[in-house]
Amino acid sequence: MKLNTPDGSSFLGNLTTVGRVSGKTHTVKLRLVLHEGNFYASRRNADGGWLKNIVRNPSALIEVNGEQIECLAELLNDVKLSQKISELKYRDKRREEKRVVVRLIPGKRPESQ
Repeated sequence: MKLNTPDGSSFLGNLTTVGRVSGKTHTVKLRLVLHEGNFYASRRNADGGWLKNIVRNPSALIEVNGEQIECLAELLNDVKLSQKISELKYRDKRREEKRVVVRLIPGKRPESQ
């Protein structure tokens, strides 16, 4: 993985997940954070389709700067790290909000695959 994206940065990228009902791929553009070799995505709540898809099937594909990277997605339960991700992602009052955070581990696949 050779990205021209510095660690600790926040940027727009594409996240592709497998639909929990349809089984088809779905791609959304969202703000990602690169921190210590992993990517992170977050939401204010667990209602987002992409998040529900990841809970059902942790296989994910992200596209950053034209490079596609297969990832294993997992919900983050570390409150301190979740806060750090919000601080890196936002520069306004949203950085103080509690968020649902997903870690996207590059090059890793679910054990069942």
